[in-house]
Amino acid sequence: MELDGAFADRRVLITGGLGFIGSNLARRLTSIGARVLLVDSLIPEYGGNLFNVADIEPLVQVNISDVRDAHSMRYLVQGRDYLFNLAGQTSHMDSMSEPDNDLEINCRAQLSILEACRKYNPEIKVVFASTRQLYGKPDYLPVDERHLSRPVDVNGINKMAGEWYHVLYNNVYGVRACALRLTNTYGPGMRVKDARQTFLGLWIRTLIEGQSFEVWEGCQLRDFTYVDDAVEAFLMAATSEAANGEIFNLGGDCVISLNGLAELLVEVNGGGEFAKRSYPPDRKRIDIGDYYADFSRIRSTLGWIPTTPLREGLGRTLAFYREHLAKYL
Repeated sequence: MELDGAFADRRVLITGGLGFIGSNLARRLTSIGARVLLVDSLIPEYGGNLFNVADIEPLVQVNISDVRDAHSMRYLVQGRDYLFNLAGQTSHMDSMSEPDNDLEINCRAQLSILEACRKYNPEIKVVFASTRQLYGKPDYLPVDERHLSRPVDVNGINKMAGEWYHVLYNNVYGVRACALRLTNTYGPGMRVKDARQTFLGLWIRTLIEGQSFEVWEGCQLRDFTYVDDAVEAFLMAATSEAANGEIFNLGGDCVISLNGLAELLVEVNGGGEFAKRSYPPDRKRIDIGDYYADFSRIRSTLGWIPTTPLREGLGRTLAFYREHLAKYL
């Protein structure tokens, strides 16, 4: 699919636009001529970082606002051609300790955003960032979109509700929307000061600081999507009418155990150490075991496949944080 002309001079809104994926999406969109507005609350726990868009600052507009503010969103969606709805609370542990907060951001705010679209801009196209977390512990592998949704934490339940609000508004009100179920997205701009977005960010930070990082158990299988590949999936979904009302898994170029990932990361870094540990009890309760995705639906419908090998993506990410780590601490 040719994307370069599809977004030229189009008005795009990205919620969570100063975060990891949102900023990388903004960078790609500005490179192909889109007029981009980034909305972000810059709440410290949620990953927004102005440095993420320092290199494209003259090319984007930034609005510091919270998606829970219905009045702001009512105004911001007007006149936009596309909405990439990425704002969310991503920490599984935070969702368990502060469930009401997770509910407000990942569920109630999503309904409010869609109501704003329905009332004030029903022609907008919406792509929602969902998560593989809502599958819970897999019954079979690889996991396809027909798999039972059985979240193991509050975050998964609220993200599932947010996702289905998007599908409902597509089916009932004609607000064109679809959802991408992301899995372990990584790359430059990811959160590294803690594990609120992904454990891999914390591994990378610890490695660059010359310390030993922890691998819990390590036999679990996972897949990883490099951020540039995830961005292409968002763009393809936005420009395809065949995506409307659909839910798509994303995946990676390979399946790897956490032990294998740790060894590869150390190898790509040119050195480092890690220690194997047992799962902390609070984490073990919500661990899903092995997970990797069947992404054949998005491949057959939109033509998307991950193109960045894991080794190459890790190398790019390590290089980025060797230069910029201080900006993310």
